[in-house]
Amino acid sequence: MRATLAVDGYGESAGARLNAQADAQSRGPFMFQTRSLTGSADALVAHLDDEIVRGSASASLEHRDELSIGDARMLLRTYERYSMTGSNRVTLSASILAVGDRIEVALTTSGGSEAIFFKINTFGEEAFMDKGLRALASFRGR
Repeated sequence: MRATLAVDGYGESAGARLNAQADAQSRGPFMFQTRSLTGSADALVAHLDDEIVRGSASASLEHRDELSIGDARMLLRTYERYSMTGSNRVTLSASILAVGDRIEVALTTSGGSEAIFFKINTFGEEAFMDKGLRALASFRGR
């Protein structure tokens, strides 16, 4: 089964779209990253919940949700932590699309800047994204 996303009325492979976004984003800001994985989506969210919150005195799971259509599942997680470097709070959101054992993950960070019109301090966001990427890299599928 192939998961598709409707984009302005046109179907597009979810994997192709996310991989294209990952290619574009890897050259740009570090606030959005995607990964393709295989395994259990339930095991992945349990792994992320443990890895991202563990080792941080201020990190917490702020929100979780799950949506489904047919065999496709979308699992959402929003984590938050205090950034000592930036003296502010930052979030890491994980959007996980799972169909069978195929998983597409989009990580997005937000917050962390003290400027009014543009971001001048992204250290906290970059560190939180790095933690999320390390958690994904250490996931073993089940």
